[in-house]
Amino acid sequence: MRDHRGVSREELQQSALVAVAVLLVLGVVAAWSVLIPGVSAWENVIAAVIGSLRLTGPVAAAFAAWVAVRRRRGARRRPRSAWQAMRAPLAVAVVVAASFTATVLVMAVRTVLTEQAGGLLPSGLMMGIAGLTLYVTLGWVIGWLLPWTITPVFAGLGCYGLFTWLARGQTWTDRLAPATREPYDVFRGLSATAFTDQSLWLLGVSTALLLGWAALVTRQALALAGALLAVLAAGTGMARLLSEPATISAQRVVYSCQEWPITVCVHPGMRTGLPELGSAFVKIASRLAGTPGEFSRLEQRPRSDDAALPSGALPIHVDDLSTGFADVAADEFVERLARQCDGSPAAGYRDIVIAWLRGKPLPGGPLPEHQYAAAWFSGLTEAQRREWLRLNYADFAACRLRGEHFGGQAVQAAQPFQPTQPVQSPVQSVQAGEAVRPQPTRPVQDGQDGEVTRLAAPDQTSRVRRAGHSGRATGRRHRIGHANGLSHREGSAPRDADGDRRLARPSRHD
Repeated sequence: MRDHRGVSREELQQSALVAVAVLLVLGVVAAWSVLIPGVSAWENVIAAVIGSLRLTGPVAAAFAAWVAVRRRRGARRRPRSAWQAMRAPLAVAVVVAASFTATVLVMAVRTVLTEQAGGLLPSGLMMGIAGLTLYVTLGWVIGWLLPWTITPVFAGLGCYGLFTWLARGQTWTDRLAPATREPYDVFRGLSATAFTDQSLWLLGVSTALLLGWAALVTRQALALAGALLAVLAAGTGMARLLSEPATISAQRVVYSCQEWPITVCVHPGMRTGLPELGSAFVKIASRLAGTPGEFSRLEQRPRSDDAALPSGALPIHVDDLSTGFADVAADEFVERLARQCDGSPAAGYRDIVIAWLRGKPLPGGPLPEHQYAAAWFSGLTEAQRREWLRLNYADFAACRLRGEHFGGQAVQAAQPFQPTQPVQSPVQSVQAGEAVRPQPTRPVQDGQDGEVTRLAAPDQTSRVRRAGHSGRATGRRHRIGHANGLSHREGSAPRDADGDRRLARPSRHD
């Protein structure tokens, strides 16, 4: 059966069911892609279903334009009243709203099954329906004014381009589009007042366009008067939106914390990530123990928050709970411990310490001294590395590390690393099995001519012969001296970094 406009009612009903199914599938897929992974919060669901309008809105506009083209072609007479003219576009708006409601229910089923933070915002749902109504109204007016076969495609693409441009335009234009302000921050949340003002603006514009079209079609002054009132309502909503501050103050958050193995506190909507965060930061905490970077508590904070933290607490940034989020947060945390070195040689030494804190293989570095430092640092025990970091933390944080911090010298940096024994003082002896704390090399004065003799790194275990005492050269050095035509004293004389012989007398072992 066909009505007086030449459109089959069964055809319209089938088209409506198809539109609901298509919009439901698109809405769920689009909303799922907008969801912040791992965040269990009602506001996350509201932001997702509103974000789905970027796909479902243009499709709704194309569907409304298709119905308007069919109605315009089959219309035989002018509608008698504004109500008769508006029944068809309002029916399309109801169909689209039903698909939006189905999308919200599908998303809510998953949300209800798990414990969620925050509460449902009815104003957010109302804003979503108001945004879809605007899409439908634009599509209907375009389809009626341009009754061409290709018009639905133009209507959908045009609406998509218009609202995408508004959402990505100036700081005030994004408030006029049926979308949330992005990126969504779980700490700042969503504003119910902003949603209400945005709904007033969107419904006002939709009503003004629809009544203006009805006045054009029916030639009734009453419809035109209603359109003018709707313009006032839309202007009120726009004024309230533009007068609202662009940023929303951070909400008070009651943290969800895990006390063991270290105290880690996050937003309640991200509490499922606490075990993984604790595992990622426990080794970092143990390696920073006893240093100025030591911490006993980690708190998740927004990136724009510079508020002071309690003593012993440090901030971490977790944007979502996608795969590998804990490693990303740990890497960012360790990188903030020391400032960047801007490609200087100190950057290679900084990378060695950073890699150790993260539990990664020590990098060799681009320079020979970096390779020597990595080999020297890898030869230390964990306890020695922690003690080394405690002594040199200020230089590490300020990017002032040099080869001397890693037991190296300019001549040693170009040679392969050979582990040696720690130095023993001629007065003090090191007990068997006692750990020797590594320290940078230091010069000592030769006993005879005052020339500076550099000792090896303190982790060498060969005894130091005290200057000023006589002793015998080893057999190997004695043979080398005679082979080169040198006397016994000349062949066994030590050499400095430039290869010159020192004039100091050889020392003997105690």
